[in-house]
Formats: sequence, structure tokens, C-alpha cells
Amino acid sequence: MKKFLLVAFAAFTFCSYTQAKDYPITSYGAKADGRTNNGPFIQKAIDEASANGGGKVIIPPGNFASGVLTLKSGVNLHLDLGACLLGSVTRTDYDNPIAMAFLVAKDQKNISISGEGVIDGQAGELMLDVFRMLRAGTLIDNGGWSVRPSEGVRPMLVVFKGCDQVNISGVTMKNAASWVQDYINCTNLTIDGIKVQSTSYWNNDGIDISDCKNVKVINCFVNAADDGICLKSEKAGNFCDNVYVANCTIRSSASAFKMGTASYGGFKNIKVENLTIFDTFRSAIAIESVDGGHIENIDIQHIKATNTGNAIFIRLGHRNKKAEAGSVKGIYIADVKAEIPLHKPDQGYPLEGPPDVNSPDKEKMPARRSGYPFFGHPWLPFNLLPSSIVGIPGHIIQDVTLENVEITYAGGASKEIACIPPDQVTSVPECEPDYPEFSMFGELPAWGFYVRHAEGIRMKNVKISYKTDDFRPAMVFDDVKGIKLESVEIPTAKDMPVVLLNKVSGEKLEGLRMPVDEAKGIRRMNK
Repeated sequence: MKKFLLVAFAAFTFCSYTQAKDYPITSYGAKADGRTNNGPFIQKAIDEASANGGGKVIIPPGNFASGVLTLKSGVNLHLDLGACLLGSVTRTDYDNPIAMAFLVAKDQKNISISGEGVIDGQAGELMLDVFRMLRAGTLIDNGGWSVRPSEGVRPMLVVFKGCDQVNISGVTMKNAASWVQDYINCTNLTIDGIKVQSTSYWNNDGIDISDCKNVKVINCFVNAADDGICLKSEKAGNFCDNVYVANCTIRSSASAFKMGTASYGGFKNIKVENLTIFDTFRSAIAIESVDGGHIENIDIQHIKATNTGNAIFIRLGHRNKKAEAGSVKGIYIADVKAEIPLHKPDQGYPLEGPPDVNSPDKEKMPARRSGYPFFGHPWLPFNLLPSSIVGIPGHIIQDVTLENVEITYAGGASKEIACIPPDQVTSVPECEPDYPEFSMFGELPAWGFYVRHAEGIRMKNVKISYKTDDFRPAMVFDDVKGIKLESVEIPTAKDMPVVLLNKVSGEKLEGLRMPVDEAKGIRRMNK
């Protein structure tokens, strides 16, 4: 019996040392008064948990203010239901060597943020201190700050760099002064079931994934005043690779799901499915390479977008003149249903998408009209813009398939607002070095799809229509090789042609359904 008890005790002791231990922050002196800087107490709990082989650092119910916290290997920062972790409202508290953010980590392994609590960046109060320092000259913003301080002086909520086995689940993140969260060069990253409510300030992307590999973003809700879920590539030679995004709901005052604009390395093996998108200012889906990056093997399916400024935007440009233009090829987009309204889609939200009046190019606007098109705005005398697939001369977008796509436009275009006649279709500016956005070209000569500098474009079971008459062609293809239209339905058309082909070769129009016959509905130019 004695021998048995010794063995049992040994087993219990072994298990107690090998199982993860809980580290309640209140055991280290943390106070839930919303004022005390609990950073030293929480950091001590994190440090001890990591030093002991890992554990759960628990934020109990209550309002716990803190400065920057550095997560370390083996630690799960867990926020109980009712817990609120408040970021400091003092700008100098965010100066640290890893990143200017509330929660940071670098080169760590097996780190987590979990629970049903809230991480609140308190952007409103924090930005008051940012502006105070800018006016006093104790904080320098090289980008100018009279309207909006640059991202470089505004803290994020979460920045993890070079970490492996990262899990973010359950929590709510809100009120970031800049991007909400950015995961840089991380591997084996899972973001599951989080809520992002961040409309307190500009440039607050909901979820940013930068040059990460083996990523899952699933079951999330994002409401952001900038891009919702955004993949970025910040360095040549790096890629976002093997990324899966699914079962998310997104509301954005920019674009809902985007690859770019930072696109120095590229994006490959990206799978996206089951997104619900609503009240989104710009594009439901944006795929962009403008910095020399390469985009390939992209699979996007089952997207429902209501009240959004644009359905699909695919762009190959050349903004980074230090490198050759990149490439965009191998894109499959299927089962998309989108509704494009006449009014501004995000009107009434705390921070609506701006009409680009704060753009560095604003003095060019009367000529270039960069911004969002909607009637009645003094800056932007546009007709509604179509979905677009646009490369540049000598660098074409290749192998794009759109299948089972239905887009309904409000229509209502007027020649008095702007008009590009069919014989002037090449007058659309190339805008090679410009920031990529579906509105970057100004007025476009089509109401449904505009495709330029591309090859291998296939549309199967695609339907586009408008609610109010539009004088423009439904589709314009300019400098395109190898178009295949299978069961494409265009039930609404006012003026002819319905489809305009300029410098197009290798087209196959199989089952193109229009309200007029092919001879009248299709115009071929400069074949």
C-alpha cells in the first residue's frame, strides 16, 4: 500500500508539473479600476508562465488598464467573459523595440489570446494625446498630420512578428488607433471566432496578414473603417502562402477582402469561401499586385455581397519602380452574388469611406477623379463603375475564371455626368504607378465588366444586370487575348453595343444571351 501511494504521489506530482498552470493577474497585484497601469503585474505573470514551461495568464472580469504587454512562448493570454483589457491612452507608453502596439511578440512559439473578453485600444482618448504631442513637437510625423496622422505614429492593438503556432480565438478587439492587428512572417497561425469592432479612427484594418504561411482565418466578424481582412506582402521574396479564409462576415469602409496593396513578394495558394459582406464602401473582393509581387493559385468561392461599392477588382500595376512589374495569374472566383447600389454604401457609419479628399493626389482630382463614384458629391462626378480586371501594357493578367457570378447594378448612368464613346475606349488612363483602387481610372466605358491587358479570361454562368438604364456597353474588353464567354446573360441593355471588343483575339462566345442579336449587340474594333 505504501508503495502504491508513493507511485500515485509521483504520478500526481509529474502531472502537476507537466500540465499548464493558471496565472490570475490579480494574484500579482492587478486592479480592475480602469486607471491603474497593470502592465508590470500582467507582464510578471506572462514572464513566470513562460519561464515555467507555459500556462494561462487569466484576465478576470473587470476593467484592467495596461501599457504594452509582450507575449512569450507557451503563454495563453485568456480574457474571461466580462474582462476588458484597456490599452494605455498615453502615447509614450507604446514606444518599444518590437512594434508600436498594445500586445506584441517576436520570435515566440505557441502563443495564444483566447476567451470571451474585450481588448480595447481606447483610440478616442489615445488620439487626443497623439495630437497634443504633435502640436507640442514632442512627436514627429514626417507624413504631415494636420488632417490625419500617419500610421507610423498611431499604435495598433496586436503585432506579432516571426512567431510560430499562434492562436487567436473568441475575443473582441475594438477601438484601435491604427491597424487592429498585424501578423508578420508568422507560421501556423489560426484566428477563429473573434469579433473586430473598430471604427474609432482611420486606417484601422480589421485583420492584416503579412507574409505569413499556413494561416486560417475562420468564423470571424469584422466591422472596420478600413479594409476588413487584408493580406499584405511587405518584402520581396516573401509570400503569403497557404492561407484559408472562411465563414466570416465583413463590413468595411474600404474593401472587404483584399490582397495588397503592399505586394512586394506576393500571394499564392489562397483559398477563400463563405464570406458575407455588407455596407462596404469599396470592393467586396480586391486582388492587387503593384509593387513587383506575384499572385497565383487563388480560389475564392461562395461570396454574398450586398450594398457594396464594387464586386470584383483585379489589378496588376507598377507602383514600385525599383522592381519589375509583378504578375497575376491563376485566379478562380465562383458563386458570387453582389448588389451595387446608387447611394454611398457605408453612409451613416462612424467613419465613412472618404471621397479621397485627403489623398496626396487630391490636387489632381478634378482631372483624375480618384475616389468613390456616387451621385451628388461635389468631388466625384462619376457614373457607377463596373467590376474590372486590368493589367498594364507589356504585363498582362492571365488565366482568370469567373463562374456562377451574378451582379446587379443600380444603373442610372448619364452622358451628362461623363461619357467615353466606343471609339475612344483607349482614352482610359493606364495609371501604372497609382494606388490601386477600383475607382483609380476615373470614368470607365462599361457598366458591368471592364477588362484590359489580359489573357485567358473565362466567364461561365455569369449574369449582370441593372435596375435603371445605363447608356454604356455592359462589357468592354480592350487588348485581351483568349476570351471565353459561356452562358453569359445580359438581360438589360439600352444603347448598342452590349459587348465591345477592342484589339481582341481568340474570343469564343458560346451562349451569350442579350436582348438583341449578336450582329447588333457585339462591336469588334481594331481586330
